Amino acid sequence: MNMGMQEPVLTRNGYARVAEVRFKELRTRIALAIFIGVMAAFLAPTFWPLAWFGAVLITQWLDWLVFRPVRRDPDAPMSLRRRVLCCAVSSLSVIVYSSITAYMWVEGGEAGRLFAIVQVAGGLLHVSLHMHHNKALLLSAVIPHGLYFLGLPVLGAIVDRRPLELLVALGGTLYMAHLVIAVRQSSMTTRVLQEAHHLAADERRNAEVASAAKSDFLAVISHEIRTPMNAVISAANLLRRTRLDGEQREHVAMLLDAGDVLVGLLNDVLDFSKIEAGKMQLDLSATDVRGRLISLQRLWEPKAAANGVRLSVQVAEDAPECVMTDPLRLQQILFNLMSNAVKFTQDGDVAVSVSWAAAQGDASAGALSVSVTDDGVGIPADRLSEIFNSFEQADAGTTRRYGGTGLGLAISRRLAHIMGGDLTVVSVLGQGSTFTLTLPVEIVARPEQATDKARRVADANALAGMSILAADDHAVNRRILSLLLEPHGCRLTLVENGEEAVAAAAEQPFDAILMDMQMPVMDGLEASRRIRAEGLNTATPLIALTANAMDVHRAAWEAVGAEAFLTKPIDPVLLARTLADACSGETLEASESAAA
Repeated sequence: MNMGMQEPVLTRNGYARVAEVRFKELRTRIALAIFIGVMAAFLAPTFWPLAWFGAVLITQWLDWLVFRPVRRDPDAPMSLRRRVLCCAVSSLSVIVYSSITAYMWVEGGEAGRLFAIVQVAGGLLHVSLHMHHNKALLLSAVIPHGLYFLGLPVLGAIVDRRPLELLVALGGTLYMAHLVIAVRQSSMTTRVLQEAHHLAADERRNAEVASAAKSDFLAVISHEIRTPMNAVISAANLLRRTRLDGEQREHVAMLLDAGDVLVGLLNDVLDFSKIEAGKMQLDLSATDVRGRLISLQRLWEPKAAANGVRLSVQVAEDAPECVMTDPLRLQQILFNLMSNAVKFTQDGDVAVSVSWAAAQGDASAGALSVSVTDDGVGIPADRLSEIFNSFEQADAGTTRRYGGTGLGLAISRRLAHIMGGDLTVVSVLGQGSTFTLTLPVEIVARPEQATDKARRVADANALAGMSILAADDHAVNRRILSLLLEPHGCRLTLVENGEEAVAAAAEQPFDAILMDMQMPVMDGLEASRRIRAEGLNTATPLIALTANAMDVHRAAWEAVGAEAFLTKPIDPVLLARTLADACSGETLEASESAAA
């Protein structure tokens, strides 16, 4: 029963394919007919070649007219009448088109006969290769060609009593036999290719479904992990502010370090997923190279000193101060490189150097190179080609001794490629390694106030007296916000969902609004849209503070007009600075950095 249902579809597709091919080759057939007509008139000059060409134009017009509905709507059901009509007009076109061979056979002499045989042999090859998609159409075109091809030599041998001409018919028979084999192989090849294409399309759809499922799973897992991690890390930060003895401070430090590792791992997995799905997007802006390196140096110097490592940063004099690139991704790559260098070096040096190679003929463009050299354990030569693979490290014991998942370098190289550059390594086992990041960039002017913003730190009085509305459905998160912001002198209004946030925003103006994303009753996005639409807080700075950390979530918040996008776990300093900037009327593009 299934075969009976599929047959009309296969037949209809065959007719549609032939109709498309015949339409595309219409001009070629007419041009060839002009050439054949001229040759026929040259070999046997009479009015018949001109009459033949007129008949060809009429039959080609009929062919175009009959096949036009099939070509316009290839998936429409085809009636038996339409199929018969298509076969009939195909036969008529061939009968008329190849009739010139009979004229040349009779009137063109030896040269005309040779030309006639070559012409009809070419016609047979043409229709066999281009009409094999449908057997009915193929037979409709091949049979008239075959009658000319074999009938003319046989008829000539009988009429002219020249038996040797039967050898021409015999050769034609062999030619047609080879042609049948060629057509059969071509059909099989076409069918195999079509099946492979359909299989590839199915596999691609399955892969897209799997990728979407993976993205959804990661989004859920990211949210569910970040929510409790927010409580753990925020509580540890709050505990660090209290009076602690030395042993207690050590315990809190271990707790925060472990939390940083978990958040870093979560960020790596999300970034790797975005890169694999081709959804990683760059956000280009003016970037202070020295400023980024100084920040990373301050971050890593204490950990380097704890390992007995001397960390130094050198920037070439000709290196530009500010370039156009993605600052977050640049910092992410350098963070991973410096992390590895400090991790794998014991009592040695880690040197970060920056060089510049200007492009020829364009002083404002060039290649920025950042090299991170360490005196660490080094990498075996046979493992150098694998360390940039996902979840790969130099050897099986690396994870046990130093930790890590092996995603950092894989992400860093892929980010470098996305940014148009490359990440390479040179290493000697037991002597150390040098990782070099090379990026094509353009020199740009430093934005106004960029230096001031980079140096500004929210002091204890920056938020004093500010009225802030905070919406979060988790009681622990609301308590954490109170403990983090009330010491700054903020007046907090805490609500549990978006509907309560809309109601509170309708009753009084606020200096800033902190909005979670996933909440019961009404989510944060819908609440933000309603607050922005009307009421007392249509222009109040709105800051997303959510455990939904993927790019699609960031884009959703940008669409509703959020001034900043902060992810959980909460960075207390970043939260305070973002609120201070928002309340003062300055917009800060806040996001979770690679070092968070």
